[in-house]
Amino acid sequence: MSQEYIAIFMFASMMLMLFTGQRVFGAIGAVGAIAALSLWGVGGQDIPFSAAMKLMKWYPLLTLPMFIFMGYVLSESRLADDLYRMFHVWMGPVNGGLAIGTIGLMVLVSAMNGLSVAGMAIGATIALPELLRRGYDKIMVTGVIQAGSSLGILVPPSVVLVLYAMIARQPVGQLWLAGVLPGLMMASLFIIYIWLRCKIQPHLGPAMEDAHEVSRAEKIRLLGAGVLPLAIFAAMMVPFVNGWTSLVESSAIGALTALFASVAKRRMTWQIFETCTKQTLLISCMFMWIILAALGFGAVFDGLGAVKAIDNLFTEQLGLNPWVILILMQLSFIIMGTFLDDTAMLVIVAPLYVPLVKVLGFDLIWYGVLYTITTQIAYMTPPFGYNLFLMRAMAPPEIGLGDIYRSIVPFVLIMVLALAIIMTFPQIALWLPNYVYGK
Repeated sequence: MSQEYIAIFMFASMMLMLFTGQRVFGAIGAVGAIAALSLWGVGGQDIPFSAAMKLMKWYPLLTLPMFIFMGYVLSESRLADDLYRMFHVWMGPVNGGLAIGTIGLMVLVSAMNGLSVAGMAIGATIALPELLRRGYDKIMVTGVIQAGSSLGILVPPSVVLVLYAMIARQPVGQLWLAGVLPGLMMASLFIIYIWLRCKIQPHLGPAMEDAHEVSRAEKIRLLGAGVLPLAIFAAMMVPFVNGWTSLVESSAIGALTALFASVAKRRMTWQIFETCTKQTLLISCMFMWIILAALGFGAVFDGLGAVKAIDNLFTEQLGLNPWVILILMQLSFIIMGTFLDDTAMLVIVAPLYVPLVKVLGFDLIWYGVLYTITTQIAYMTPPFGYNLFLMRAMAPPEIGLGDIYRSIVPFVLIMVLALAIIMTFPQIALWLPNYVYGK
């Protein structure tokens, strides 16, 4: 059997197992292990073993539980409540101001958490009820929550970019810095759209009528709520960017700073601490099993030479331009995103796409940013986008699935525009890491 047919058979077997409801790491790892034993006999057992050893020796893996713990501490201790109160008071007097403030909230939550699901949970439980109570259009604000949560996997410290770094073997610090400007650009595009839309149609986002009731002293006091996440982010990133600490040490600083902040504000209880610890252990173990399965699966592909065979198929036999191949890869992410989450998409295609991107001559740091944006577009794309059903589970009864589908149309278009801009001008993603690490 040729290399191409073996690769196709492996992917088909894996997708079949996923459709039957098997766990992601089980489906990927089982197909990789069975293929290794079938192709190379008893010696094939060394492939998953060497992948496990490689994972255990990968020191930056320690950053994963640190950032997950930091995110859960800040989320469970409800520090985001103070953030929304700050945006509520300062942005409320403007038409669409609370929706704009919600985007600002999401940016800061992303800088604290790194998970889009956490951003969605905070937005849906804190911001959405208040926006609806203030008379905001339910379709527009539902889209705002979903779009804002997409920033969670792009703005550092992104847990998904840490996972991509492990699989693609790229520096986590450079990937984080590469996500800063694209994340801020996307947030700015969302804000511009909301401001223009509410300026043209004021009834969609009415201004707060009771803004004058909040004293200036109270407004200034509330600014402290916005300083806290920035201080946590600075305490973690400044030593790392300046080379004073390693990535692992910075992640530990971030986790400890978040814990001390929650204790200082008297938001930490033993029950919350226990919940954060258990969730951190649960998610960290899940990620480790997925990475282990992906490394084993990728090792089989390397042994087959399937990447070179597929590259030859696209470039030599079909005569496709590297940019056309890249766009097709992005489209495949959108299709897969209708029924898989971002982690599953990455580990399924990473053994094929990451080496192929390198062979085609593209920068893997830049491609990591493209991946994160494309998967979030996929998350919000009907009919089965992951975020659509997550939003339906969290939204109040008056917001139906049809409303949720309609709400994401303008924001998906904005994200596609952002993706096109970053593909056209790669330096938007690459300038900051090149500047910091090129010093």
